[in-house]
Amino acid sequence: MKILCIGRNYAEHAKELNNAVPDSPVVFSKPQTALITNGKPFFLPDFSSDMHYEGELVLRICRNGKHIQEAFAHRYYDEIGFGIDFTARDLQAKLKAKGLPWELAKAFDGSAILGDFVPKSSLDMTNINFQTHKNNELVQDGHTRDLIFSFDFLISFLSGYFTLQQGDLIYTGTPAGVGPVQRGDLLEGSIAGKQLLRCEIK
Repeated sequence: MKILCIGRNYAEHAKELNNAVPDSPVVFSKPQTALITNGKPFFLPDFSSDMHYEGELVLRICRNGKHIQEAFAHRYYDEIGFGIDFTARDLQAKLKAKGLPWELAKAFDGSAILGDFVPKSSLDMTNINFQTHKNNELVQDGHTRDLIFSFDFLISFLSGYFTLQQGDLIYTGTPAGVGPVQRGDLLEGSIAGKQLLRCEIK
């Protein structure tokens, strides 16, 4: 099982971090040891003092494929979930300044929180609304109409480099509103008003 992640896929998020809006997908990956499911808590690691949440829609691949045409990409996922891509922002800034990969800041153990999934058929795929709440306060209000690269484009693009296999996860990018977490915080994620994720910070 692979976890493939897309960075800077919402223009406003790219701007809030002073990054250029990309003209092709920004791709990184996380190992399976990054995954936390079943409502388990997130434990702050000791190597970062500036840990940020990034709420995202997650696609779960339902069939194997390679070099998938964009017109057929919708056949390769049938559920959408809510996930959090945790980022050690201070460590990421140091790595970026040196032109180094982001894995230490993005792919550490427990950095990919995954909630429940809903059937794609239950959603308005032209404009899915998803939200992140921190301590009962709305901090991210995302809409797929604002995606730079659509789900189908991402599946087609990624499958040109990686064979997509059943069970693979694609974290599709975060909208504006990311921010830091501290011990005792509670993060909740919802899609179309349905809560799918609850994560305590320890």
